[in-house]
Amino acid sequence: MVIAIFERENSMSSVSVLVVDDEPLGRERIVRFLKTRNDVRVDAEAGDGKQAVDAIKNGAFDLVFLDIQMPHLTGLDVVREIGPENMPAVIFTTAFDDYAIEAFKVHALDYLLKPIEPERFHASVDRVLDMLQNHPGPDLETRLIKLLQEEKQSAEPVSRFMIKSHQQIAFVKADEIDWIEAAGNYVNLHVDKESHLLRLTMKQIEAKLDPARFLRIHRSTIVNLDGVHDLRQMFNGEYEVRLKSGKKLTMSRNYRKNLDRFS
Repeated sequence: MVIAIFERENSMSSVSVLVVDDEPLGRERIVRFLKTRNDVRVDAEAGDGKQAVDAIKNGAFDLVFLDIQMPHLTGLDVVREIGPENMPAVIFTTAFDDYAIEAFKVHALDYLLKPIEPERFHASVDRVLDMLQNHPGPDLETRLIKLLQEEKQSAEPVSRFMIKSHQQIAFVKADEIDWIEAAGNYVNLHVDKESHLLRLTMKQIEAKLDPARFLRIHRSTIVNLDGVHDLRQMFNGEYEVRLKSGKKLTMSRNYRKNLDRFS
């Protein structure tokens, strides 16, 4: 996706905004909320972390709405790449509602939990605008530095998942999972001959897994490398991934680059 640059229609709006989210509907919702205000202008959108880095380096934004979890470069990776000292004001957005958000509550200037509610959105923007206009200073840089430090300390992969079903709770060890498939807003964890439905998206569970062990091979498939027998290249540029169990999966062309980190 190419970064969308918008014409500045309202010269009276002094706060320039960049909206970053890999999900088009997520960007669309934020842009729609922003267009109801006369004190900001949406100057650009970015569909991934790399585009966000390029936009911030080449632009002059006052405020960035930055999705925390994106493929390849996360929101925090963007902050690292730019440097906390060079970042505009940031409002993080996230679909996570777990322990990881505690760091953002403490150290981030502000964050919004998806699906974003209008009242919470406008309160967040008001708070940031007040800071930009009345309380400029090194506070944002300090907060971002502390956020990166805490994220580095708490980035350990999840070792087990809690599965709730029919008034029962089961625990599945991450290293026992053979492969994972998407199921709408759920994922199916395949463990030997059993499967367990877990209320997470593929993007969410990928962020919780050990990247040295689990590999995203398709938009709807993640595989445990310990269970892979071999990969066979197919005529169309895809790979057939054969598991030790005999299960055959497909690695699509769009995800072949994920193998690069093991080369």
